[in-house]
Amino acid sequence: MRKRPPSSSSPTSQSPDGVARTAAPRGPAPARPAPQRPGSRADGKPGPRPGGKPAKPAPYAAVRPAAVEREPSRSRPAATPRPAIPRSAEPRSADANSSGGAPWLWGHHAVAAALKNPQRKLVRLVATEDAAAELAGMLGEAAIVEPQVMNRDSIAKLLPPGAVHQGVALLAKTLKPWQLEDVIAHLGEAERAIVVVLDQVTDPHNIGAVLRSAAAFGAVAVVLPDRNAPEISGTLAKSASGAVEHVPLVRVVNLNRALEQLKKAGFWSVGLAGDAEATLASHKLSGRVCLVLGSEGDGLRRLTREACDLMARLPTQGPVASLNVSNAAAIALYELVRAG
Repeated sequence: MRKRPPSSSSPTSQSPDGVARTAAPRGPAPARPAPQRPGSRADGKPGPRPGGKPAKPAPYAAVRPAAVEREPSRSRPAATPRPAIPRSAEPRSADANSSGGAPWLWGHHAVAAALKNPQRKLVRLVATEDAAAELAGMLGEAAIVEPQVMNRDSIAKLLPPGAVHQGVALLAKTLKPWQLEDVIAHLGEAERAIVVVLDQVTDPHNIGAVLRSAAAFGAVAVVLPDRNAPEISGTLAKSASGAVEHVPLVRVVNLNRALEQLKKAGFWSVGLAGDAEATLASHKLSGRVCLVLGSEGDGLRRLTREACDLMARLPTQGPVASLNVSNAAAIALYELVRAG
């Protein structure tokens, strides 16, 4: 009988229970892969954790490439800290910075007035070197905020397109809105007061210009309907040249109801219209006066005209008999102050 050649497999032995078992091979056992922990993969990269959350990678400083060889004679120089990137090199959009009730204001007068207003909560001030020096001269001792120096292009990226920022911009919280009741209560027993009411005026440039004239001639408030009225944006504040910090801009739900409320507080309301028979000067108004102006295109609405006590016009003449609403407001305010 031919004998079977010896097998290359490991010899077997029989255990007491009668089951044949393979003997352990001689020599070192082959290395087995390490058991994988939850949250790791076979290639060593972090995998998903139990529950679906990705594992956090190890910090960069803890990872050293094993294949890099260094000369033993040289000592590794001490690592120098990496300088932080200045915020001026990473400007963000205006939408990102104007959220949360903090609009951008720009222009020397608008920013300086906001910085002087203790009711303003400041967030961020940016300026060019020249504008920062000029702003410091305007503020004097009120310069309590150090501006972040940036170039003009970086400042422009923070603002809406076309904003004439003059090299300075301020991110500040919106002022607390005034109520008409607060304005009347603030007057107390004052006999002389002027309130400007705007009917259907929605252009922020015009509203800002009216605010500027109101501040110049001592009006106590500017009132406009809440519907379709713009917020106090950088455009409005720039046109107002700082007047938004001094003259309350009051929004009301119903303009006619607001006129009735002013009448109860002792105001005479006079509407301005080009077709009125009498001029504003002929009425010789004094005391508490409410000046009502409409939009350039449609003027005063019918119900607003009916709610006014008087109608008046400015003595314009020539081929262009109409005025911009902000110009008309300035002339009418001058006449009321002069007559009073």
